[in-house]
Amino acid sequence: MVLPPNSVPRFYRGGAAIAELRGIENPPELEPEDWVGSTTTVFGETELGLSRLLDGRLLRDAVAADPPGFFGPDHAARGGADPRLLVKLLDAGERLPVHVHPDDAFAHETLGVPYGKTEAWIVLATAGPAATMHVGFREEVSAATLAGWVRDQDAAAMLDALNAFEVRSGDALFVPAGTPHAIGEGALIVELQEPSDLSILLEWRGFADEEEASLGLGWDLALRCVERSGVEPDRICGRRREGSNGATRLLPAEADRFFLAELVEGSESAELDRGFAILVFTEGAAELHSEDGEPLPVSRGDTVLVPWSAGVCRLQGEAVAMACRPPVADAGAPR
Repeated sequence: MVLPPNSVPRFYRGGAAIAELRGIENPPELEPEDWVGSTTTVFGETELGLSRLLDGRLLRDAVAADPPGFFGPDHAARGGADPRLLVKLLDAGERLPVHVHPDDAFAHETLGVPYGKTEAWIVLATAGPAATMHVGFREEVSAATLAGWVRDQDAAAMLDALNAFEVRSGDALFVPAGTPHAIGEGALIVELQEPSDLSILLEWRGFADEEEASLGLGWDLALRCVERSGVEPDRICGRRREGSNGATRLLPAEADRFFLAELVEGSESAELDRGFAILVFTEGAAELHSEDGEPLPVSRGDTVLVPWSAGVCRLQGEAVAMACRPPVADAGAPR
């Protein structure tokens, strides 16, 4: 199923790099995200963020009508019509503020929602030779120090305390829930994440008011979700490893309980394992062959949903795609 663009307005600038990838003219300045194959809404909204299919139906409704067809019988038996995944294209037209996402337990206990937000970033391009990502404190930070930084809005101190990663096209970073981070200006990424839209802005001045920044929780409670211990860079960096059918997995095994990111490089023919996947085509052109339909022409900038019912698919041609998949059941997926 071809997925049309689904741009979402946010509080930061960006969107031009997504428009170039997608072939869209005159993009708005404050639509820096494209939610791909989304059954998730923006926090506090009832429809914004949801993807529509080419026939106008909400993907959420199509999935609800046939969970086994989209996800397979095992996934549907465990989670029904919940894909357990949100995929985004994100173009940081400016450095994003230092922020953090709660984990599942905190989100459920304080906000009554099932998911927090563990995420990962696959870098497609950078505006310059590299972009700088700040992820995880280098050393343990006391609760009082963190509270002081947030109170004083000392962005420089927060950034200086975080690990800095210079990233280029092809790099991947894994960001567990609770890890403070800031995406660098000029980064175009594919983001895989749990299906939620919860962000606590530790650096809020110029981006939001304090009520929005703390998700209405107040800082005493909101800051409890922050992982204040030091984080080793090796835990954050993606480590390429062998997948199946010649695909390359781009994230550490720790990510498998949340999502999978596989690099699929077409040549004479590349085979995709059967199962639900969101494909983001980043280079070239090819044909996508399924077991139940006509070949689908695809090229750079296209996004395609592959349901379980499509069977084993083959990519014939010279295209390169990112295959984004839900969590692996035997990897200890949280639900």
